[in-house]
Amino acid sequence: MIKNLYTCIGKGFDPYENLALEEVLLRNVPKNSCIFYLWQNQKTVVIGKNQNAWTECKIKELEKDGGHLARRLSGGGAVFHDLGNLNFTFLMNTSDYDLDKQLNVIMTAVNNFGIKTEKSGRNDIITEDGRKFSGNAFYHNSDKSYHHGTIMINVDKEKVAEYLNVSAAKLASKGVKSVKSRVVNLTELNPHITIENMAKALFKAFEEVYGGKSETFVLDENAESMIASLKERNESFEWKLGKKMQFDLKLENRFNWGGIEIELKIDEGKVQEALVYSDAMDAEFITKFAPLMVGEKFSSENLAISLKNLSDSTLSSLQKEMAEDIIEYIGNQEF
Repeated sequence: MIKNLYTCIGKGFDPYENLALEEVLLRNVPKNSCIFYLWQNQKTVVIGKNQNAWTECKIKELEKDGGHLARRLSGGGAVFHDLGNLNFTFLMNTSDYDLDKQLNVIMTAVNNFGIKTEKSGRNDIITEDGRKFSGNAFYHNSDKSYHHGTIMINVDKEKVAEYLNVSAAKLASKGVKSVKSRVVNLTELNPHITIENMAKALFKAFEEVYGGKSETFVLDENAESMIASLKERNESFEWKLGKKMQFDLKLENRFNWGGIEIELKIDEGKVQEALVYSDAMDAEFITKFAPLMVGEKFSSENLAISLKNLSDSTLSSLQKEMAEDIIEYIGNQEF
């Protein structure tokens, strides 16, 4: 049960440092507490943990313009951040995680500016006319969790389209023709909204929804070295871009829960290497697929059988759906 409320504001606009601070806050969140962290990144594309950076982002264009590519711990899809966007993170022990309550904080704050909102799909908050202004993603480890997301105040929507490669299948699944057509800046609906007054409204809504007074969260003396270490990791080529494999077979499909991209390197009739990319929200579960295919005989039937090892009574209903969809999809291939 959450008894203590804390707030934190990012010091600068460096995505690698802001994401490092987020991770340090998660490690240090006290029991029975929730930390509400607000932060901003300058000209950054942030991709989900399991996404293929090479296909999700126009990296050369982004870096040429002085932008940054960053990878987060959570699942979900790629997003563009600039200083017209306000990011938020709720951090707590997993036993205190309450998505409806957390989303209610965001919706309450926006509603207070006269804008009606509602939840949509797996991770969006939209206006009453169906346009998205906030995308959300989630991370859970054994005992701690966070929920973070974006609030589009006055984002350069031209840059969203310029730097992101959004698949036609993904747009079709949402019934829209372009990424620009499905998003809205809150200043389009209320020109008096600013980053500053939205931040104040969010902190006020945080206290209102959780029913208590908040105080600024103070990190201990070891935090700076932890942040510096994680920032270095976040900036690294290996973390941001990962391995680029010369594959022999590539499979792509989109399901109700998200898209998947499978790359296989084949030699002597067996799978020598496998990479699985996805914008699925359950980032940890997706990582279980690739290892099960490595070393297996290269045939659709055999690979589908190898993945049936994921069938487990401990899986959630969504994880079972994901496993069944992928197994069926691979099994129906002809190789």
